This record gives sequence, structure tokens and C-alpha cells, in this order.
Amino acid sequence: MKKRGVKILCSALAGLTMLTACGQNGENATDEAVTAAVDPAIAEVIEARQKALKDVGGAFKAISDQFKADSPDIEKIQLAAASVPTLTEGMAEWFPDGSGPEAGIETDALPAIWESKEDFLSKVSDFQGAAANLNSVAQSGDVAAIGAAFKETGGTCKACHDKYRLDD
Repeated sequence: MKKRGVKILCSALAGLTMLTACGQNGENATDEAVTAAVDPAIAEVIEARQKALKDVGGAFKAISDQFKADSPDIEKIQLAAASVPTLTEGMAEWFPDGSGPEAGIETDALPAIWESKEDFLSKVSDFQGAAANLNSVAQSGDVAAIGAAFKETGGTCKACHDKYRLDD
């Protein structure tokens, strides 16, 4: 009985090993195989892009939280608004060819970015312009004007996300 159990276990392990090997070059490749094939330079670009976009999201959240407060802290809004243009400097270069889903790294960036590069870059420019305006308006301290500029900036952000970001 023991020999039969060992024989079955060995057969199962051999079968699993063969199944794993079969998926190495196809769509069913293991995570380790995909990771090994990733270009380190592209991985670095994607990682930096994702971090920067999370930082921008954090700045937007900080502003949004202040508008939800009973008494918004204008200094917190100004600080967060001032960070957005700085955080998004060079944003157009964050999406080089090869840094989409085909890179083998989890990303919310859709292939449409590279298929419609001119439109995408136009939306990036619109966002950066709105972010610069938000910063200028925020520095004035006029809460109502800041709210309007924040809404405009959010709209430019959404316009890009609607077409170029996965499941936003």
C-alpha cells in the first residue's frame, strides 16, 4: 500500500511539473517566467509611474478631504495643490513604448494610450494645464474659486481615465 501511494504521488508531481513547463512560453506562463522576461528598465519606468500617480491621487484626496470638512484648512489645500504640477512634471514621458500591459507587469494603463498617443498626450497636457491653474487659484485662498478649479482639474483627470485607464 505504501509503494502504491508513493508511486501515485510521484506520478502526480511529474504531471504537475510537465503542465507547468507547458505553460512557460504561452499564455499560461507562470508568474516567475513572466517576471524573468520583464525588461528591468521598463519595470522601473512602470514602478515610478505608478508611484507618481499614487502621489497625485494622494494630493487630490487631501484637497477633497478638506472640502468635505466643516472648515477647510486652506494651507493644506494650498500645499496639496502646489504639489500636483511638480508631481506631474514630465508626465508625457511616463508612458514610453513597451510600458503597457505587454510588459508583463500589472498596470492599469490600457493599450489605447499607445494606439492613440496624440490624443493621450493632449489629455495629459490638458491635465497639466488644469493642475497649474488649480495651484494658482489655490494660492489666492478663495475657497469657492479653488473648488471650481479643483472640479475642472478632476474633469481633465477623469477624461484621461475614462479612455486610457483600466477599471477606474
